[in-house]
Amino acid sequence: MIEVIEPGLYMTLQDFGRFGYLSKGLTRGGPADEHAFLWANKLVGNRFDAAQLEITLGGARIRFTEPTHFSVCGADAKLSLDEQPLNSWQSHSATAGQTLHIGQAQAGLRIYLAVAGGFQAEPQWGSVATVVREKIGGIHQNGQPLGSGATLNTEKSTADIDRRVPWQYRPDYSKTPTLGLIPGNQYEQFPDTVREAFCYNDFTVDSSSNRMGVRLKGHSLSYQGKGIVSEGINIGSVQVPPNGEPIIMLCDRQTLGGYPKLGTISPLDVSRLAQCRPGDQVRFTRVTIEQVQQQLARYYRFFDVQLACQNA
Repeated sequence: MIEVIEPGLYMTLQDFGRFGYLSKGLTRGGPADEHAFLWANKLVGNRFDAAQLEITLGGARIRFTEPTHFSVCGADAKLSLDEQPLNSWQSHSATAGQTLHIGQAQAGLRIYLAVAGGFQAEPQWGSVATVVREKIGGIHQNGQPLGSGATLNTEKSTADIDRRVPWQYRPDYSKTPTLGLIPGNQYEQFPDTVREAFCYNDFTVDSSSNRMGVRLKGHSLSYQGKGIVSEGINIGSVQVPPNGEPIIMLCDRQTLGGYPKLGTISPLDVSRLAQCRPGDQVRFTRVTIEQVQQQLARYYRFFDVQLACQNA
């Protein structure tokens, strides 16, 4: 097992999320940054959906109680194992008793720690993903983040893997990202000026953003179409509430909403959005659903992502 000495600002247990339960009002949960999560598992030879720790802004210390292979991906933070510096985005080995220190993130927001074999916990609704709002998931099945002194069991693994992520696949969190917008059903009901403003201006991430969604400021977007009834909300949906400040939904989103939507952010870009801090800027460009589908299919094949959804 491992012991959490210091959890940092906010530490939760996350696997790839729970699928097939939106009709029951249960959201997916899972990693806010799917890209970093998938790489962390791949580096230690895990299945794509093996459970990891998601750590917001770093500042965590973790003790390994037995020999362990691990990887750390995501936000840029200094790493050390018993005071010896380590690099992120690659696999490492620890012996029993060693302590991993994850420093404060310098760029980006969320950090992922994977261990060979994955962390073990009792699943709820097919997943151990922690969703605080719904009080499900986590090591005690109550949706609570991890605190100091928490212990987590790990699956036995004999893997001895030495891998690193090529530099061209490591995001630069210090740069302003350009996120692809797939226009949605209500897109044409927004005035031309609003559609152009969204795709040709930068927006600023608001401090009220969290794992449910990212609220943006900078340009008020008006909607002149008819009112809509509540409908299902995708991860990446760009909702426009009456105040005109768009909200982009993330993994802990509610399952239904009645605000008009410009469209959906490409799943490949939601991960980058999830690493944006309050005050960071983002910009948008239009993309086609056909283009995104082709890219996403190649991406999931590379990580061997296989989803079997039932009871949707």
